[in-house]
Amino acid sequence: MAKKRKVGNLLALGVLATLIERPMHRYEIAAQMRERGKDRDMDVKWGSLYTVVQNLEKHGFVEVSGSERDGARPERTIYRLTEAGRAEAEDWLRELLSTPEPEHHRFMAGLSIVAMLPPDEVIPLLDERIRRLGAEITARQHAIDEEAKTLPRLFLIESDFQVAMLTAEAEWAEKLRAELTSGTFPDIAFWRRFHAEDIPPADIVDMVEGGSFTPQSDS
Repeated sequence: MAKKRKVGNLLALGVLATLIERPMHRYEIAAQMRERGKDRDMDVKWGSLYTVVQNLEKHGFVEVSGSERDGARPERTIYRLTEAGRAEAEDWLRELLSTPEPEHHRFMAGLSIVAMLPPDEVIPLLDERIRRLGAEITARQHAIDEEAKTLPRLFLIESDFQVAMLTAEAEWAEKLRAELTSGTFPDIAFWRRFHAEDIPPADIVDMVEGGSFTPQSDS
């Protein structure tokens, strides 16, 4: 089970990992993370960067190492990683690599209530999702191929994983679409029936819980 951390969002881990290189001010940290695509990998919310750095300092994971002024701009505080911060980042990384966690996924949320729509409306929606996934896979794979010309695979491994996950999702969606299109999806007749007859959701629940409907049945 994942442990509860003093500063627990992934932006904090991104900051710690960036400061391993050298001391930086907040704007520089953000620029480095953006340049390396960490805002995409970690779902970064930049508006919380100031608070995250403050919290990391509060818990001793980073510390002020100086400041700098560039012309008329306000003075910028420079932060460096502490030994405690490096240990926290390494421990957190070990946890992320070794411990599976359930992740909230918008597609899964939609699937959990997909019965609200008739199956014949779901089919073209899956078509569109599969088309978009295909375009995303192609674009990401092209980016990986281009970056691989100058970067070791070690620095592209998260991109490989993203393409693999998108590919798996596309394959699963294609399988579901094929079942709905061919009519081989279990219970599809029942699904169509309660839309055609406009059966209230409460009655559907009663049918399932009362035993008048069972999985694999079209009655």
